[in-house]
Amino acid sequence: MAEQDKKQGADAAAGTTEAEQAPVKRDAAEAAAAAKAAKLVFSDPFSRQTSDDTDAGWGEDGAGRGLDWYVSQRPPHHGG
Repeated sequence: MAEQDKKQGADAAAGTTEAEQAPVKRDAAEAAAAAKAAKLVFSDPFSRQTSDDTDAGWGEDGAGRGLDWYVSQRPPHHGG
């Protein structure tokens, strides 16, 4: 019982109650979870394809290109 009185006295001296400390504990747990999720991954960056490596990344619909498209894209110095 004396230990509980000491703890309550210490909390009162600090100006906080257990109800006020609960959000702090929860915030600390959330921060720890966020830090765990935000770990840096030091892997080979070239092993993954980025979005700009794809046709969709360049704004194209991804439909197959036929001969007509290639003929229309021929530069003038290649005749035509």
